[in-house]
Amino acid sequence: MNGNTTTDTAPLLELRGIGKTYRMGEAEVHALQQVDLSIARNEYVAFIGPSGSGKTTLMNIVGCLDRPSGGTYLLNGRNVEELDDAQLARIRNREIGFIFQNFNLLGRSDALHNVMQPLVYRGVPYRERRHLAAEALDRVGLGNRLDHLPNQLSGGQRQRVAIARALVGTPSILLADEPTGNLDSSTAREIMAMFAALHAAGNTIVLVTHDAEVAAHARRTVALRDGRVISDIRHAVPDAA
Repeated sequence: MNGNTTTDTAPLLELRGIGKTYRMGEAEVHALQQVDLSIARNEYVAFIGPSGSGKTTLMNIVGCLDRPSGGTYLLNGRNVEELDDAQLARIRNREIGFIFQNFNLLGRSDALHNVMQPLVYRGVPYRERRHLAAEALDRVGLGNRLDHLPNQLSGGQRQRVAIARALVGTPSILLADEPTGNLDSSTAREIMAMFAALHAAGNTIVLVTHDAEVAAHARRTVALRDGRVISDIRHAVPDAA
């Protein structure tokens, strides 16, 4: 069971008039401009756009890795701008499961200890976090790879470890940044099938990509260009075979 099970009909996250401006010397770069967006629990959304479109900036704000220059961001009904750095760190640890293109695994730790890592920061007792990590690895098909180091795993297996690490804390959102970017096409299809299964199991997924084929797996596609949302399309659920 994932952590976003609730009867509350309010959006899981809501962005109102979000802007982000960076100063580069004398120039200002408007990375995001007046973005309005809400995402419900158990949605599967892809942010898509070319380099410079603002999708990575939007991901960083949704993931509480960066703060907007203007606007309001509500996550589970909490105004993120009102939180201090320690509270934001707690939100990132408890509410958001991150999955990165480069996996971001600890090279000297085996799969089990990589997955256990987020629970260390929560103060979960060792025996419990070991059990939860093993359970998460089994869920992604790596129950027989607990003691393998990252360099003993294929790219697809490393990404599965990263997915297990994101899942282990039962977050409200799985936030995936170009999750197939370092994988061959066959392995990428396997990873996207896993995301579909996770969504079917009740997880909320936000996927960030420049690849239209990857974005097509989501149930909703939000396209960005020049820091603005230019389209927001919901896709029909495919008929069962």
